[in-house]
Amino acid sequence: MCGRFIITEPADEMARLFEAAPANDLPEVPNYNVCPTNLVHAVTFEAGQRRLRALRWGFVPHWAKAPNEGPLLINARAETIAEKPAFRAAARERRCLIPASGFYEWTKDENGRRLPWFIRAPDDAPLAFAGVWQDWARGEAAMTACAIVTTAANARMAELHHRMPVILARGDWPLWLGEAGKGAATLMKAAPEDALTWHRVDPRVNSNRAAGPELIAPLAA
Repeated sequence: MCGRFIITEPADEMARLFEAAPANDLPEVPNYNVCPTNLVHAVTFEAGQRRLRALRWGFVPHWAKAPNEGPLLINARAETIAEKPAFRAAARERRCLIPASGFYEWTKDENGRRLPWFIRAPDDAPLAFAGVWQDWARGEAAMTACAIVTTAANARMAELHHRMPVILARGDWPLWLGEAGKGAATLMKAAPEDALTWHRVDPRVNSNRAAGPELIAPLAA
């Protein structure tokens, strides 16, 4: 799964990278502890244009009576996304890119304590997670929410966790966004084993209230 990530690129740099028109209400950056229900940056393709928007991380099915009804849907499994009633329409019609500078995963020691790891591209380049999004409204309450698509981990990533976010190469962005016809399902696979590197970080990040660049500093031996 992907349950926590970071974003450090300024909004104008993200807009240039993704060739997207930025909204005026984007979340503040840097954020070294992006948590479920936070607003995240997302690139959508609407009316023939890419947009960089603020979406709530935590997908809300169209039939939900309230945003907190049912489980919090922060991830959508690639293997079942086309079949699950909550996600199947969005998988066909509303796919997005979710920029990240890295993400966290956890292992456990022999005593069951959660040990956090920070995962990033070897060259620290921004990552583009595959996502799906949807508008939701009930009465005066309304929001646009998203989920990150995950898949089975590659062999190396499986050392940490059996799932990982779908990470899209730049050349695949048009197909995922729906700009380049059909075939986006072929992109929902694990990244190459050399696409990511990681190191242990301080357990402070276990708290969703923790903040600051020290969260991604390598843990001293």
